[in-house]
Amino acid sequence: MIVAQAPPFFRWSWVSNNLGDIWDRTVEHVVLTAIAIGIGLVISLVLSLVALRYRRSYTPITWVAGILYTIPSLALFALLVPVTGLSVTTAEIGLVGYTLLILVRNIVAGIDGVPAPVKEAALGMGYSRRRLFWEIELPLAMPVIIAGIRIAAVTIVGLVTVTALIGLGGLGFFILRGLNSFFNTMIIVGSVLSVVLAVVIDLALVGAQRLLTPWARRRAAV
Repeated sequence: MIVAQAPPFFRWSWVSNNLGDIWDRTVEHVVLTAIAIGIGLVISLVLSLVALRYRRSYTPITWVAGILYTIPSLALFALLVPVTGLSVTTAEIGLVGYTLLILVRNIVAGIDGVPAPVKEAALGMGYSRRRLFWEIELPLAMPVIIAGIRIAAVTIVGLVTVTALIGLGGLGFFILRGLNSFFNTMIIVGSVLSVVLAVVIDLALVGAQRLLTPWARRRAAV
């Protein structure tokens, strides 16, 4: 009697034979994430400056950003495809939209958290409002801002996998292809590498925070 053997749950041979493709998809994942965070940070900084200058605008800005954040990713991409097609533009519009609420809130909260005596002292020393923002407020708000970037980055790493449905997706390509073909190896590779990528990016941002805020390290050491 011949007993059929079940296929192995994970095939290392597939991984070794597809290292090039895995690398390319990983790079694509990183690029899509970096573009979304970069553009989202620039837009959020502009919106935050408007909100800080005109306080009444903060509520409508966060309200619109909140609406974008609550739209399911699949629905948002489906709405964009008829307009921008199956393109990087479609992916990035959706991904950038999901960063705005997180980043605007953290930037404004970070700036507002700068002690008033520090601001008054700088103004008393002849700092202009612009110089005060760039040289005093922004550096002191950096820990809160980077905390927001960390949250946004981890969020976007996960959402990038969804863009596999429009032909992109980086590591999400393996997850989608594996689900369609019932091939566990591809699902595991896509899922595990997505988690690893999120952890690596988060640790890199923690390192960036330490470099940008050396006074915080000295204060913690005291």
